[in-house]
Amino acid sequence: MKIPFFKYESGREEHSNVADVLDSEDLNQVAQLEEEFASYIGADYALATSHGTSALHLAMLALDLKRGDKVVCSVNAYPNVPEVVRHFDAEPVFIDIEANTYNINLDLLEAFLEDNQSKKLKAVIVTHIAGTTVDLERLYSIAKIYDVKIVEDACEALGATYKGNKIGSTGADITCFDFSPHLKKNVCNGGMLVTNDDEIMERAKLLSNHAIARDEDALEYIYDVVDIGNDYSMGELEAAYIRAQITKQDDNIARQQEIAQMFSEALDGTSHITVPDMSNEEHPFSLYIIKVDKNRDSFALDLKKEGIETGLHYIPLHLLTYYKSKYSLKINNYPKALQSFQQVLSLPIYPNMEDKEVKFICEKIKQIAKTKV
Repeated sequence: MKIPFFKYESGREEHSNVADVLDSEDLNQVAQLEEEFASYIGADYALATSHGTSALHLAMLALDLKRGDKVVCSVNAYPNVPEVVRHFDAEPVFIDIEANTYNINLDLLEAFLEDNQSKKLKAVIVTHIAGTTVDLERLYSIAKIYDVKIVEDACEALGATYKGNKIGSTGADITCFDFSPHLKKNVCNGGMLVTNDDEIMERAKLLSNHAIARDEDALEYIYDVVDIGNDYSMGELEAAYIRAQITKQDDNIARQQEIAQMFSEALDGTSHITVPDMSNEEHPFSLYIIKVDKNRDSFALDLKKEGIETGLHYIPLHLLTYYKSKYSLKINNYPKALQSFQQVLSLPIYPNMEDKEVKFICEKIKQIAKTKV
């Protein structure tokens, strides 16, 4: 049996929407997606982008990030997070993680902000690992105290909730989504920038199309450029496909939670394996992350030999050559992230995974675990 890390799903609705575009029957898919997405999330504004990294980069533009500014983020994030900061010649500042959730440690974040108050400190980017969140009420309170903007990286948190409210509607200045995130590649790319701030959205819309301004009463080919922007636009075909998928997201999360429960029940007590905490009923399990206490990479290779692909979320940023050398970072600077990195392993989990595939994965993990001393 071959089980990929992720398998996209395409049904009748996706085919119908895409066919409408190809037949020139509905060329307003992007606008419809933005409207429907804002309604689904419960936010005032949504702006579609070409991919999730575009949404993050546009967020930095919308916040008017400049050279020498500082943006705080978790050391456990995908490289696109500090990358969009560096593109402005601004400085990412890394914070260690919580051991159990792999998210940014709010105690360390607050301590850093207390000790480093500066007008150059513009924002905090918070990545929701596996779709689960930090204490967002506390996060927003910290942001108000120290006057920093909060940008949520929700690449794995589409449809996830915090105290009953969907991520993107809970109080962040900007939330960025990715419809084809790291290791879970879809057949199309796409991202979304969400905000309740009309000034942020107005600036984001302007800059998302080369900062081109037009007079509504003038000829369509007459335009002006009023700032430095870029092209972050999503195509109509991508929007058509994604529109259909959004309607299924809540059901997808329910299925992921069901699969996660199956994993945890089957693997609980397995030697060398620690399963995730199942007490958070709102955890969407966009990722199912276990800990392997004996040579994680060897364990992953053994699973690969059995036809089971796995993932890693993520290699801590301070271990990557560019950031390690640029900021003279030491391997032990972020001990919690380092320890987690040496043990964590993401198992395949997606809505169209069959029960027999879950059972197969669990059986193989148990067999392999018995060979480890």
